[in-house]
Amino acid sequence: MTGSEAQITVSDLDMGYGDFILMRDLNFTVGKGDIFIIMGGSGCGKSTLMKILIGLKEPSRGQVVYGDVNFWEADPQEREQIMKRFGILYQSGALWSSMTLAENVALPLEQYTSLNRRQIGKIVSLKLALVGLAGFEKFYPSEISGGMKKRAGLARAMALDPEILFFDEPSAGLDPVSARLLDDLILELKESLGTTFVVVTHELASIFAIGNNSVYLDVDTRTMTASGDPRKLLAESSDPKVRNFLTRGEESAHAQVL
Repeated sequence: MTGSEAQITVSDLDMGYGDFILMRDLNFTVGKGDIFIIMGGSGCGKSTLMKILIGLKEPSRGQVVYGDVNFWEADPQEREQIMKRFGILYQSGALWSSMTLAENVALPLEQYTSLNRRQIGKIVSLKLALVGLAGFEKFYPSEISGGMKKRAGLARAMALDPEILFFDEPSAGLDPVSARLLDDLILELKESLGTTFVVVTHELASIFAIGNNSVYLDVDTRTMTASGDPRKLLAESSDPKVRNFLTRGEESAHAQVL
């Protein structure tokens, strides 16, 4: 917990598939305005946890509370209202290849608002400008770089002014410079808009550059073994697996050399 107002509270959460429990006893809080990192090794359930948080998969047990509403015990209409407060950026950007960037960003506004074409056009231009894509409204996804696709996907995720943005491996497939630019953009949006971010990533540079809160999922024990600011975990955690993850094994390698 970071001391800010709780926006998401996860309590006694188990997640799995049928009788197989992937992770158990997850307890953590995402504060308002946090950049919260879901981290851990391959196969630990990072993406599954995000699916539970955004309403795509029901937990095996436990609670996900948004504000004071128990998400999975709420009726479908109330869940839908909560989900309208989300924006989601998938690994690929998930842009429609047959649509221009402007048309991609306009899509949620056309589906979920009663705004007219002129009003939607203004919002689309604003969102694209926020992510550094002013003037690219008429470009198609095939005409821009991977980093630009991620930023266009972010513009679409922001179209409805969500309270919480969920990112699944936002730096995947990007070169180091593009990944750093995306990290800088996330920090700028946090400062300017006060948005809460929940980010699934294994990229250490991004974890330390943007994260101020986190949970570490341990694939061997099938539960969380750490939570909090990643930088503080690196400095203070006594768990060898957490330290090994946050140093990419460099500490262990150094110890063996000595």
